[in-house]
Amino acid sequence: MAKSKKSGKGITSREENYSEWYTDLVQKAELADYSPVKGCMVIRPRGYAIWERIRDALDAMIKETGHQNAYFPIFIPESFLKKEAEHVEGFAPECAVVTHAGGSELEEPLVVRPTSETIMYDMFGKWIESYRDLPLLINQWANVVRWEMRTRLFLRTCEFLWQEGHTAHETYEEAEAETLVALEMYRKLAEEWMAVPVFTGVKTDAEKFAGALHTYCIEAMMQDGKSLQSGTSHNLGQNFAKGFDVQFQDREGKLAHVWSTSWGVSTRLMGALIMTHSDDKGLVVPPRLAPDQAVLVPIYRSDEEKQGVLDAAAGVCDSLKKAGIRVFVDDRDQYKPGFKYNEWELKGVPLRLELGPRDLKENKVMIARRDTGDKAPASMDGLDKTVAGLLDEIQKNLFDRAAAYRDALTREVDDYEDFKKKIADEGGFAISNWCGEPACETAIKDETKATIRLIPLEKGEATGECVACGKEGKHRAYFARAY
Repeated sequence: MAKSKKSGKGITSREENYSEWYTDLVQKAELADYSPVKGCMVIRPRGYAIWERIRDALDAMIKETGHQNAYFPIFIPESFLKKEAEHVEGFAPECAVVTHAGGSELEEPLVVRPTSETIMYDMFGKWIESYRDLPLLINQWANVVRWEMRTRLFLRTCEFLWQEGHTAHETYEEAEAETLVALEMYRKLAEEWMAVPVFTGVKTDAEKFAGALHTYCIEAMMQDGKSLQSGTSHNLGQNFAKGFDVQFQDREGKLAHVWSTSWGVSTRLMGALIMTHSDDKGLVVPPRLAPDQAVLVPIYRSDEEKQGVLDAAAGVCDSLKKAGIRVFVDDRDQYKPGFKYNEWELKGVPLRLELGPRDLKENKVMIARRDTGDKAPASMDGLDKTVAGLLDEIQKNLFDRAAAYRDALTREVDDYEDFKKKIADEGGFAISNWCGEPACETAIKDETKATIRLIPLEKGEATGECVACGKEGKHRAYFARAY
């Protein structure tokens, strides 16, 4: 098989091989690399810096909505998982189990955390006595392990980083409201920070979280026409509360089991960010998440010019930093300006500023945008406002561009032959009637590789017959092939 052709930056084009393009970009942009442990990854400083900004943005929202951060052990007694039958059945194939430690066999095997419901509810049972202790709103930032057989950097790895919220409530209604609070935080994170447009809705029973009453989600569209589940929020009902006997004395003095939720996003969001915005030149990062929003490249041809340009560059950098802009000067002598342009383009810095002797004389800098490639001079006077304005424009443009692409690939489809053709040839979302039968859902998946990504929260009622089987439709569902 012939090898894919790569650009001068070592990146395969998206059109030639989308999967290789993605892997090349992640490595060449120094976001992550393969670990010596099969299926795991090393998140490099640049990738981690973006993740930190995602994390910090969401963490602020979590705290604003009354949740508190805590930390629970990575090891879970194996017996804990068995207390909720559907949960253990869903996770058993992915569990990593410790049987020996300290040079001897353990009395009870320990499961390396695939998710924390079980160990948290054991503690919730100790902490909750009365309705006065509710709601209990806990969040955890942690790593988890799910032994995936087919892995891809950020998108699916055996170990990954995530946030998991776990809450306990007096009533079903309060728990249901909580799941929607979490869903809205995820939508806001995706759209306002990541510039990734998403659809929100509820999963089918076949696609919901193991042990949940129902699961809500956000779904994004990648540039290859596939959907990416980017966050989930689960109403767990009383399943875990009953398994771990988490009871409270209600307002009438009777014992009742709590109603609970869990919700989470992971470093998979990095994959969503990359595949939504980036191109064959490299990474594209929305300004709100960029570790560096601008890089200033000084240009000089002699030692006589050097100091004056560097002094001016330092002054520009200081004034932009005072305005709250994350900027740095690339003053490395060992590389020419052209090399630097390519490097920062590859790494996705939103703005590149160029400053040379002629620019100084004219009291201006050249500014190049990563999203469009446009390049134009800007006056030194009021440069902070100019740069801030451009960053806002880039943030908006990235969202609008991604939304236009997604919307162009989102179609109402009511004929099954047309459904199959669009899914196979174009990808994207097909909005179609579904009868609600699991067997029909499975048949569609087997024939087309498309799954029901969600049923929208609004306008989710069917408008006619099921697209596949012709029975009476119950839901208007979003179908797509997915990661």
